[in-house]
Amino acid sequence: MTADAFRKLALQFEGATEGAHQRHADFRISNKIFATLPNDSRGVVKLTPEQQLIHVAAEPCVFTPCAGAWGRRGWTYIELGIAKVTHVRRALSQATKNV
Repeated sequence: MTADAFRKLALQFEGATEGAHQRHADFRISNKIFATLPNDSRGVVKLTPEQQLIHVAAEPCVFTPCAGAWGRRGWTYIELGIAKVTHVRRALSQATKNV
C-alpha cells in the first residue's frame, strides 16, 4: 500500500473530498475528517475505540492507536508499507460511517 493508493481508496467513498489539515492531506465527508495522510508511510483513520481495538488485535503491526487523547478517541495509524488493501478499505469504510 502506498500513500497514493491510500488517497485513491479514501476518495472512492461517496461524497469524499481531499483537503488539507495541519500541512497534510485529509479526507472528508460533509466537511468532517474521516482520514488523514500525515506522510508517505502512514495513514490515519477515525475509528471508534471499539473498532480500533478490533483492528489492533487483528493486525498489530499494521494498526496502532495515535498518541494521547486522539488515540483514546479511536484515531488510528495505519502502516502503509505493510497494510493490505482489504485492511485499509475496511478501516476507511468504518471511518466514513463514523463521521
